[in-house]
Amino acid sequence: MTKTSKIELSKETREALARALKDYLKDELEVEITGFGAQFLLDFIAERIGPRFYNQGLQDAQVLFRAKVELITEAIYELETPVKDV
Repeated sequence: MTKTSKIELSKETREALARALKDYLKDELEVEITGFGAQFLLDFIAERIGPRFYNQGLQDAQVLFRAKVELITEAIYELETPVKDV
């Protein structure tokens, strides 16, 4: 198993997420932070919390994949032609 590196987001995505954090803190918690502060908060979330969501997403994908493979396996068995004894 290979280890993934730090979560990389595009500049546009990082800026949008930082703005969303900044707006959320202001609107919901009445806490104002700078854009720079929002970037640091985003980095913290990505490094500490992000991997848990990422891993859960992988686990969910594995469950879905296994279910789909089982459906395909069943469909293949249904295609088999009965063989008469010789």
